[in-house]
Amino acid sequence: MTQIHKQSPIQDKQIAIIGAGPGGLTLARLLQMQGAKVKVFERDINQFARVQGATLNLNEGSGLSALRAAGLMGAFELAYRPGAEKMLFVDAQAAVIIDELGPESNDRPEIDRGPLRNLLLASLADDTVVWDARFSSLQRTDESVEITFENGDKFTADLVVAADGANSKIRPYITSLAPEYSGVTVLEGTVVDVKTAIPELYELLDGGKVCVLDDEKTLFIVLKGDGSVAFYTGHKADQHWSTECRIDFSDRDQVLTWFRREFKGWSDIWVELFRHASLPFIPRPQFCAPVHQSWPSLSNLTMLGDAAHVMPPYAGEGVNMAMQDALVLASQLLNPELDMHAAIAAYETEMRERNAETAAETLKFTKVFHSYEAVPFFREFFSGNQDVLLQKEGFREAA
Repeated sequence: MTQIHKQSPIQDKQIAIIGAGPGGLTLARLLQMQGAKVKVFERDINQFARVQGATLNLNEGSGLSALRAAGLMGAFELAYRPGAEKMLFVDAQAAVIIDELGPESNDRPEIDRGPLRNLLLASLADDTVVWDARFSSLQRTDESVEITFENGDKFTADLVVAADGANSKIRPYITSLAPEYSGVTVLEGTVVDVKTAIPELYELLDGGKVCVLDDEKTLFIVLKGDGSVAFYTGHKADQHWSTECRIDFSDRDQVLTWFRREFKGWSDIWVELFRHASLPFIPRPQFCAPVHQSWPSLSNLTMLGDAAHVMPPYAGEGVNMAMQDALVLASQLLNPELDMHAAIAAYETEMRERNAETAAETLKFTKVFHSYEAVPFFREFFSGNQDVLLQKEGFREAA
C-alpha cells in the first residue's frame, strides 16, 4: 500500500466516514490506497441486511473515473450488466413510444447497486466497516470530532465525512440549508421473480428497463440481475401526501385501490406489479438540495453524495455525483500543499459548483417527465435536440 505524503493534510489522521453507500465506500478505498487510517460506520446490521436498490448507470468523467482511480475497473467489468442500459418508453396501455436510447447509451454501462457495493466492500481492509452503527450525535472542536452512536459507543476522529444519504443526520451540523420538495412523490415496490409472476412484463423488459409516460405520471420498471424488478411510480402530490393520505402501505388492497384511482385507465399489466410485489411498498417524496447552496467550510467535518446534494432520480446522476465527490475530496485531502481546512474548502467549492449544474438539469427533467410534454420531449431528446428543448418556456424556470 502506498504511503501518504508526509505533508499530506491527513498524515497520521483518523478519518471516519458515516455511511457505506457507493460514495462513502469509494472515498474509503481511495484513501486506504494511500495508507490513510479510515473507519466506515454503517447503520445496517451487516452487508446483507437490506435489499439493495435498482440498476445504476456509471458515466465517464464521474462514476467510472472514480472506479478507475480506485483500481476497480477489472472488478466492475466482471459485475456490470451489458444490455441493461436498454430502456423502452411506452404509454399507459403499454404501446411503444420510443424503443431506443440513442448513441450515447453505450457510454453509460449499468450495474446493480448490490454488486457495486459488494465490489467496493471487497476492496477495503477487513476491519474497515463497522456495522450496526447508527449515528446519534457529534461534538466537534478545532482538533477533533467525537461521534456518539445510538448504542452508546463513541469514536473520536480527526476528520468526519458524512455519506449518510438523503436524510443525513450530519448535514445539520454543517449547514441549516435544507433540501426542498420537488413536487413529485415516488412509490417503490419490488417483485421477486418477474419472469414467473408477470411473464408478459418480463418479455417487455427484454433485459433492461421500461418507462411508462402518460397523464403527467411516470412508472419506471427496472430488471435486476437476480431476476427481480424494482418499480417506481411518480406522481405530483403534496409534500406530506405519504403521511396524510391514510394509506397503509403494508396493505396490498389499499395500495391497489390507490393505484387504480390515481392511475385510472392504465393497463392491467401495471396492476400486476402491485398484485405480486413484496410488502410493504415504500413512499419516497423527492427532494432536491438548493441549487445554489453555500456554507462556511469547517476544518474537520464535510459531506458528500446525497447528504450534500440530494436530487430526484430523473437524470440518473446521483451515484455518479457521489463517486465523483469521493474522487475530488480524496485528491484534495492528499494534496501536500493544503492543510485539512483548506482541502475541505477546495473540495466543497468545486462540489457545489459542479452539482449546481447537475441539480438544475435534474429539476428540469423531473418537471418534463411529469408533464403533458413528456412524450414529444423525449422523442426529440433521443433525436439529439435535447439542448433546445430544455430551454423551452416552462422547463427553463424549473431550475
